[in-house]
Amino acid sequence: MKQALNGKRVAILAANGFEESELSVPRAALQKEGVEVHVVTPDGKGIRAWAETDWGDTYAADKALSDASESDYHALVLPGGLFNPDELRTNDDALTFVKTFFKTGKPVAAICHAPWILINADVVEGRRMTSVPSIAQDLRNAGVEWVDESVVVDSGLVTSRTPKDLDAFNAKLLEELQEGRHSGQHA
Repeated sequence: MKQALNGKRVAILAANGFEESELSVPRAALQKEGVEVHVVTPDGKGIRAWAETDWGDTYAADKALSDASESDYHALVLPGGLFNPDELRTNDDALTFVKTFFKTGKPVAAICHAPWILINADVVEGRRMTSVPSIAQDLRNAGVEWVDESVVVDSGLVTSRTPKDLDAFNAKLLEELQEGRHSGQHA
């Protein structure tokens, strides 16, 4: 698969309080396959992780959101955590950035609480998804068929529940990235 993914670029959009493993593990899996990964943050500054029960490491940003364009990337990853998606779901620039991936049919992968961002971007109605169970009702209220599965793929949209699902999440993310654009992906 490495040869098929060489030259691909993926954005990971995150803010302070992202769940550390939900950024670091997918990034490592993508890089292992030859994918160029950029961490995009609202202000282009480093962001601090939440590592399960306390603050974790600070991660450098590769780009500010204002300098990032969907056209520069083949896919988007949205890590969860509590603080990170709560901040991004109220950031109009972040919502616009996310929505453009859906409009162009590119794969988007969201884990844990990150589907909150997708709800506010208004891209989930009619989709089949999973998430951390505590936001299942939020997704149902937004018109999602929510299921309790380790990973769900719906026309280029990859979702998973928690860090324990990262192996399945990464496998499907890589598969969707290799497949490319999806006509069923929509905003």
